[in-house]
Amino acid sequence: MKSLVVPEVSGWEQIGEFASDKVATLNWPGEFPYAPQVEFSIAHTPKSLLLEFRVVEQDARAVCKTPNGPVWEDSCVEFFVKDPESEYYYNFETNSICTPLVGCRKSRHDCVHFTPEQHATIKRSCHLPENGRWSTRMEIPFASIGLEQCPKTLRANFYKCGDKTAVAHFLSWSPIDTPSPDFHRPEFFGELILA
Repeated sequence: MKSLVVPEVSGWEQIGEFASDKVATLNWPGEFPYAPQVEFSIAHTPKSLLLEFRVVEQDARAVCKTPNGPVWEDSCVEFFVKDPESEYYYNFETNSICTPLVGCRKSRHDCVHFTPEQHATIKRSCHLPENGRWSTRMEIPFASIGLEQCPKTLRANFYKCGDKTAVAHFLSWSPIDTPSPDFHRPEFFGELILA
């Protein structure tokens, strides 16, 4: 299992002190060999997770403009996270123009999507695609994932996909051992240690 120590910071002005890594695991290289460059940085405050993705890819696609719509068909980054003590996990997804999809799930099909009011609790910003480069930031309150305070650990995975981009691709941070692309597999989540 992959693990990452996530430091405590006071805010985005300390992004140089965030933990950073790459979303670079090609779990299905025979069928989907394309690997855009994807890095993320993550930290936490006492009340929230702060997460930034930075992407370089060819032919970025941005079609979905409806919250909770099929953002995974576009150039998309995703953060799946769960309390180790809970049966539920949460998926935070966004395409390159900041269209969000968020759900509380037991599985791919057993899901309750966030309402507009719940979406509003998550601060987001995007640098729109330019020459194949784009980035997005999310500030996710612990309350949005069912926690009253900052936990000691979380289980999580970070993803990059684009089901209907010019070159379909499916990358993860923590490896996934399934015969075909499936991000909804909490048993393959890595560990975040909140320092």
